[in-house]
Amino acid sequence: MPRNKPGLSLSQLGFTLDASRGNSPTTANNISGITAKRGSGAGPTNMAGMAASVGTSGQSTSGPSGRPINDITKGPSPFALFSDFMDPTGNLSFEGKAVISANGVDFSNGKSYKISMAEMQVEKVLGKGQFGVVHLVYHIPTKVHMALKEIRLELNQRALQQIIMELDVLHKARSPYIVDFYGAFFIESCVYYCMEYMDYESLDRLYPAGIPEAILGKIALSVVKGLRFLKDEMNIIHRDVKPTNILVNRKGEVKLCDFGVSGELNQSLAKTHVGCQSYMAPERIIGNGGGPDGYTIQSDVWSLGLTIIEVGMGRYPYDNSGFTNIFDQLNAIVNGDPPSLPADRYSKSACDFVAGCLKKNANERPVYQDLLRHPWLLEAEQTFVDMEDWAARAHALFLARNKR
Repeated sequence: MPRNKPGLSLSQLGFTLDASRGNSPTTANNISGITAKRGSGAGPTNMAGMAASVGTSGQSTSGPSGRPINDITKGPSPFALFSDFMDPTGNLSFEGKAVISANGVDFSNGKSYKISMAEMQVEKVLGKGQFGVVHLVYHIPTKVHMALKEIRLELNQRALQQIIMELDVLHKARSPYIVDFYGAFFIESCVYYCMEYMDYESLDRLYPAGIPEAILGKIALSVVKGLRFLKDEMNIIHRDVKPTNILVNRKGEVKLCDFGVSGELNQSLAKTHVGCQSYMAPERIIGNGGGPDGYTIQSDVWSLGLTIIEVGMGRYPYDNSGFTNIFDQLNAIVNGDPPSLPADRYSKSACDFVAGCLKKNANERPVYQDLLRHPWLLEAEQTFVDMEDWAARAHALFLARNKR
């Protein structure tokens, strides 16, 4: 099976995504209970997102309750509660910003991405999260491998808003430091995003032995440029900076992903208290950053500082060994001294960069323009580092560890 060059956009390949193409395989693939029939252009035969059990034939035979699928689908549709979002044709409409169907997504700004499950050949599961699964898929018309993010729709406004926020960010963000977006579609209880496949996956898989300073500087440079792009070009704050949301491909490129908890900046303040607690800045934990119940972009700068230490040292900075529960850990973040890079392993410039990110007072932390002018990142910008070679070696070590 031919493979694409990671990071290559579909337009560079000379293709457009067209759901009407018919050169699909005749075999079926199963995604969370969906039996997608290839080559027919037909949709799924049962509810997407439900954990269906699989019999010896490999076909889905029952749903979460143990009842046959046919019995489940005869019951009341869970989308009775989605009447505000479903249009008469059964498409999912998000507050006039986007309409998602089984054949693609149309945004209110005129951009359209036509792609469907019938064009996909599912290869394996890449990861699982709170709201869904990420699959590696092969898009047959373009011969491109993609990451297919399956999001199970939850019956609440917040989850739906997170979906449209991420779609809105992904389709607008055109940056070498943000994962590419190829399209989205909707099948019953799931929304699917098609994104650039970063084949060496997330940073947390690549750092167990720690990362040399020259590599660490290049990673930090890419992340800061990605965060600055979101802020300056899109008025967006990421709000969930951590190693699992920083991806690497075989070319050594480093890109940000996961914008489900991102939010537009309102006079530099973001009001919603979301994100991963372990990477929260002190002001986010106590809820007084930048004003009542808000925080500024400097909260992401704190998360960046923790991420740099974790990736560099090969471990999370606030070691769990001294804590009996999460509250002890959060108390250490709020009231304890911030962690630092060890001076015997890293340059004074690198240590100073991280120390600036981890100032307890958010107002004393640098903004992205300041970080990009810091001597450590200026040196990283000007110094050649073979990121492709590092990525290959780090990924090979990851594969070797997982074979044991």
